[in-house]
Amino acid sequence: MTTSHLNTTRHPILDPSYVDGCKARLDIDGALVLQGFAKAETISQVVAESALRQSDAFYAGTTHNVYLTPKNPDLGENHPFNTQIVSSKGLIADDQIPATSPLREIYNDVAFQTFLCGVLGIDSIYPYADDLSSINVHFAAAGMELGWHFDNSSFAVTLLLQAPDSGGRFEYVPAVRNSAAGDMAYERVASVLAGDEPVKHLRFKPGDLVLFRGRDALHRVTPTEGNTTRMLVVFAYNDQPGVALSDSARRTFYGR
Repeated sequence: MTTSHLNTTRHPILDPSYVDGCKARLDIDGALVLQGFAKAETISQVVAESALRQSDAFYAGTTHNVYLTPKNPDLGENHPFNTQIVSSKGLIADDQIPATSPLREIYNDVAFQTFLCGVLGIDSIYPYADDLSSINVHFAAAGMELGWHFDNSSFAVTLLLQAPDSGGRFEYVPAVRNSAAGDMAYERVASVLAGDEPVKHLRFKPGDLVLFRGRDALHRVTPTEGNTTRMLVVFAYNDQPGVALSDSARRTFYGR
């Protein structure tokens, strides 16, 4: 039985033909936006709950390269591999999400997980084996942004909770590299960073579910503008059991 927080009339996630159609769109575009996936009353409840915990969020402003790896001293400072990008955000971790939160019901819903497996083309889906990573709510107040990067994971599942007044736009350039072949695509990366590549963007509103394959697509979220904080929940899953973040990653992302 699917959770009451999802609009299963608009999105019949138990219908094999609907799942197949979503998979085909994701396979072609590398991105899938399902409008109005979560009910409006659910989004309002989660925004109110999250706003109460915003002061408890861990805020970090960091620099990184697009590969999310340390610098390579054998390459020059101006090499695309070493070019530093700015990211800043706040987040509350899984252990700060209430046990009664609709986010937890959605995340753990078997029908939702089965739907994701079908769309993503994987056999099984698992939560993180640590107590911080599975459900995260991200806050981006005015001036905060997520810089250009490739994802380490093969897929991302997010749900927009609150849109900013302006800015906070998700931009991406598909198929910049071929990570499976070990292609780092230095020239393409340099071209994107210089603003010489055409950029696509995803349009989505509060309640929209977004599935995105960002391992080979360079992407970013532009700075938030205005007084309304952008809020987004990340549903983090793995296709293998027992995966946990390292201690260093936990300190970087959660400050503990």
